[in-house]
Amino acid sequence: MASTSASGLMLPKAILTVVDGVGVTPLLKFQFNPTEYTITKSARWNRTPTRGAESSTDPDYAGTNPTSVKMQIFFDASEEPVGDVSRDVATLVEWTKPTPMSQMMNRGQPPLLRFVWGMNPVLQSFQGYLKTVSAKYTMFRFEGTPIRAMANITLEEVTEKVGPQNPTSGARDGRRSRVVAEGESLASIAYEEFGLTSLWRGIAMFNDVDDPLSLQPGTDLLIPTLTEAKRLSEVTP
Repeated sequence: MASTSASGLMLPKAILTVVDGVGVTPLLKFQFNPTEYTITKSARWNRTPTRGAESSTDPDYAGTNPTSVKMQIFFDASEEPVGDVSRDVATLVEWTKPTPMSQMMNRGQPPLLRFVWGMNPVLQSFQGYLKTVSAKYTMFRFEGTPIRAMANITLEEVTEKVGPQNPTSGARDGRRSRVVAEGESLASIAYEEFGLTSLWRGIAMFNDVDDPLSLQPGTDLLIPTLTEAKRLSEVTP
């Protein structure tokens, strides 16, 4: 079950979601929200030395390097009878490879990912590919099944594309939030947002709503894109 805040509202769990990439695992939900992450951004400056000069030359701007985001993800299935954290790690490894669709088109591009954590604004517009994954398994069952692991990942920025991002995309760019009003349900919200009540599950998973029937007026919901709502609605919880 999701934890709750002092106000009684459910605290969302962070997720990594695929926003561009057909044929790969569409979502990785964090069991535990990150305790920290590091954002790195740098610029390129040229300084041409001048023979005999008594001081250094002025820097000449040559562009910026892509933003990178580093974080640690903790996986723990020690309390699950048949839990296996290797599947979550395998999803991360899968995302470092070219998507099947891009390989068919001889392009060899990785899936494009977005980090989403409730209303966290820091990385709201960031999207990138998974550049590195380093996983350390720290606990096992007697037969060798890994039940606890720590993964360090690095995401590198990719400039947001304009227009449809893949053959199934038709989503609105960006996201917005809305407050649940009296008498509203996830199904009614899904119909208002997308014209399809069946996409209520996508909104629920996007906001880590474990019990849709307990949705309370005043709850803040982050609305996924249409593509994300469709993908999340197809994921078996």
